[in-house]
Amino acid sequence: MQPIRISAFTAASGLGRGVASLRTALERGESGLTSERFETCDLDTWIGIIPGLDEQALPAGLEGFDCRNNRAAEAALLEDGFARAVEAVSRRHGPQRVGVFLGTSTAGILQAELAYRRRDPADGALPADFDYRRTQNTFSVVDYVRTRLSLEGPAVAISTACSSSAKAFASAARYIEAGLIDAAIVGGVDTLCLTTLYGFNSLQLLSAQPCRPYDAGRDGISIGEAAALVLLERGSRDDEASTWLLGCGESCDAYHMSAPHPEGAGARLAMQAALRSAGLEAGAIDYVNLHGTGTPSNDAAEDKAIEAVFGREVPCSSTKGMTGHTLGAAGGIEAIVCMLALDAGLVPGSPGTREIDATLNARYELEPRRAKLATALSNSFGFGGTNCSLVFGRSSPAA
Repeated sequence: MQPIRISAFTAASGLGRGVASLRTALERGESGLTSERFETCDLDTWIGIIPGLDEQALPAGLEGFDCRNNRAAEAALLEDGFARAVEAVSRRHGPQRVGVFLGTSTAGILQAELAYRRRDPADGALPADFDYRRTQNTFSVVDYVRTRLSLEGPAVAISTACSSSAKAFASAARYIEAGLIDAAIVGGVDTLCLTTLYGFNSLQLLSAQPCRPYDAGRDGISIGEAAALVLLERGSRDDEASTWLLGCGESCDAYHMSAPHPEGAGARLAMQAALRSAGLEAGAIDYVNLHGTGTPSNDAAEDKAIEAVFGREVPCSSTKGMTGHTLGAAGGIEAIVCMLALDAGLVPGSPGTREIDATLNARYELEPRRAKLATALSNSFGFGGTNCSLVFGRSSPAA
């Protein structure tokens, strides 16, 4: 594929609002996970929670979209000059030439959970103020962002579990390459709800401590919430931009509904496809941000795929010990991690991981360190074997 310019990006997560808080955590190797309880949830687990979402208001005229997921999107839109950057791109290309492609898994299910508590005791009817289309619906966050920014281009919601917001990049890239649009907002938004927390608990996948990817004692995930928005734009490599989307690779191993292929077959295919898309050999990648959830089976399977594609030399780490597993937003927030790593010349560490599992072979980084980085690959793998890998690169390597 032709490289696509990254014109702007913004994020909100358990580390805070705006990319500055994420950058600081990467440099210091800090975690945003907390044992704070969410809503009425009574589980022994750690979470990543965006500060202040309960008080976050939506702009006048958009109150009908009010739900936790759309508040998270608004929290990100208010940071990093992102909305202004989109406005400039919309003026440059026309609002009908700017698309919105966002991933989510649970969308606004919390709003439905709250509505069910207020059902009519006589007939069980949901309250009249529950607006399914603009809150719970998977498309809701796409509709909100598109309306909020007065865009008229294609609008697509992608829900492929934990690869959702990585696949948003790939979908938008195809639209841009086909000449249908000139720019797109991509990424994802996913927020905490009881369905997610109790659902993963029923699968025995929640850890009672902050998640420890690649650790010998890893025992599960920490769920987080995040909004990650990235502005892609058609451009020339002569343009002044520090970071580019170079390649996208997708696969579906369809091995099991919730477990990865034990040999990492689909993960390997996605990484190889991303490298082909970018026109790069495996040796050209300077850093890999692993999907790295902290479950025994996921980390082991991904490790086999990494070794098959890259050998044991490329630096790797998972940053889910910082943000938690943000599910449908994971691909987006970790794409931004790669962009920040490239900009700063930084290999991120892995907060929470103490003793690397001796049976795993990848070159796993525990502490952040400075390095010259020209390229980075980000992995996102979802339930059902829906896999996506993205390759990012700089105009010139960081010093």
